[in-house]
Amino acid sequence: MSASSSEPDKATEPAREDGPGSILLRRYTRAELARHDGCDPGLATLVAYKGKVYDVTASFPWAKGVHWGDHRAGRDLTGRMKESIHGEEMLLRVPCIGELVD
Repeated sequence: MSASSSEPDKATEPAREDGPGSILLRRYTRAELARHDGCDPGLATLVAYKGKVYDVTASFPWAKGVHWGDHRAGRDLTGRMKESIHGEEMLLRVPCIGELVD
């Protein structure tokens, strides 16, 4: 890479999901995740959990970016699931679309 070129942005680099038939996942920074809070109808509504990013746009309980008044979209919910009436099994119902990077 020449001195005049810059390093690619982490958020745009694909991440590889481990497992059979590996799929490419998009990498999101926390700042980018925060923009996907459900307020902009032109953007998907996203949440993160344990380093993965999930699209909750089509999930009724996440309407307008708020899950039953307790959780907000655009955030990392890793430390908040214990406060929920359900566990991480709810994430099996929504697509995992990316990886959260710092």
